[in-house]
Amino acid sequence: MTASLRVAVLAGGYGGAKLSHGLALIEQRDPPLDLSVVVNTADDLQVHGLCVSPDLDTVMYTLAGLANPDTGWGLRDETWSAAEMLERYGVETWFRLGDRDLATNLLRTDRLRRGDRLTAVTDGLARALGIRARLLPMTDDRVATKVRTDDGWLDFQEYFVHRRHEDTVHELRYEGIAAARPTEEVLDALESADLLLLAPSNPFLSIGPILALPGVVETIVSARARVVAISPIVAGKAVRGPADRIFTSLGGRASAAGVATHYVERYPDLLDALVIDEVDYGDAPAIEALGLRVFPAATVMRSEPDRERLATEILESLGRRG
Repeated sequence: MTASLRVAVLAGGYGGAKLSHGLALIEQRDPPLDLSVVVNTADDLQVHGLCVSPDLDTVMYTLAGLANPDTGWGLRDETWSAAEMLERYGVETWFRLGDRDLATNLLRTDRLRRGDRLTAVTDGLARALGIRARLLPMTDDRVATKVRTDDGWLDFQEYFVHRRHEDTVHELRYEGIAAARPTEEVLDALESADLLLLAPSNPFLSIGPILALPGVVETIVSARARVVAISPIVAGKAVRGPADRIFTSLGGRASAAGVATHYVERYPDLLDALVIDEVDYGDAPAIEALGLRVFPAATVMRSEPDRERLATEILESLGRRG
């Protein structure tokens, strides 16, 4: 790997956290790797009066080595005394916050109400947990993903958590996106990167809100980074979550080629390459016909060694433009 490689990742909570962790493991042994992770905040919400940032916290806990490996969200060895007491009071707890997770959200809420930027709050939390990478909210402004189903428009977490993302999605919108702006820190990470990775996160629910921020796509296209997406669809199925069903319900194809088509049609000139799972190599000709380089790899990250291996292969094969 070339020294002083600057890598920026656009990420949601699950696949984005895993890939970012693989890069961070490399960073620990090879400090010249400079890592920034830009995280979706369009699924942020208020819970029991607290400001909760689910994707940010999933990435943060994963980078800190504190994430629950079984659920993909929250903290390992978590306790639930506060949630149990809230239930005794008759409060709905379908969006559950563990006891230690409450501490994160209490501190975030307090600092935000004192007037601090979400970016500054996130940096303080990440540094306290020993995270070396720059963990960046996509914006300090309020953006909210809304999902149109057979029952009408739903708040994202109502659809995703409360209703277990079982509804068919007919349309998406990002409320507040037109007035929101990427932060200076985000723009700096995008402009200075040698390699920009679109993590194997949901292209509609996680990556989409980041790219929809005014100026983000233009900044990426005009910057010097090689831009590479990692497909979250393997053998026609989402590794996790509803991405495959959303591709189908919105008129696309739940396949590696469908991922490529989605990005190329919505964001012309954005991508240089697509990393696909080895089982999807039959899609390579269709992807190459769209003008993208194809890089097959074992993309399902079941363990920490898997994360580091995938990150290493991407850096060594696609790390610089040329």
